[in-house]
Amino acid sequence: MKGVVLIALKEMVQKNFGGDRLEEALRKAGINKEFSVLPTSDIDDQVFLKILNSVCEVLNLSLTQAAEAFGDYWINVYTQKVYGLFYKGAKTAKEFLLKMDSVHVTTTKSMPDAHPPRFEYEWKNEKALIMKYKSQRGLIDFMIGLIKGVGKFYREDLGVTKLGNDQVEIVFP
Repeated sequence: MKGVVLIALKEMVQKNFGGDRLEEALRKAGINKEFSVLPTSDIDDQVFLKILNSVCEVLNLSLTQAAEAFGDYWINVYTQKVYGLFYKGAKTAKEFLLKMDSVHVTTTKSMPDAHPPRFEYEWKNEKALIMKYKSQRGLIDFMIGLIKGVGKFYREDLGVTKLGNDQVEIVFP
């Protein structure tokens, strides 16, 4: 996993819950509070998951709640500062989500050793999209949180239903 994800998680915890809570979560995970990472650094998935689990424990959040908080923060705060270019040209949540696989393809070309999830799309009907999650990480709950964050960003009430460990149904308004 790239360091940018961990940076955003740490920033979200610090800004939304306080620096002391972040330090406690890092300590519980066995990570020095001075631990720093570059956005392009490679972070072992197990290290990220250890920190994530500690964040959930310290903040008394379920993984689903943490994923939704992260998704909201990533879409509506963090990426607005760092990846604003990816939002250009997308006027709706549907347009944005449909280009995410190509954004991840571009990311893998420009960032060495990046392995973001890939997506496949299948229309159930004109309003319902099945979005397939392709990743070994098993973080579909984060995908759901991110999709909900996209809905909030575009001010659209998206219906998001987890259909399994590798697919989500999104109903657009």
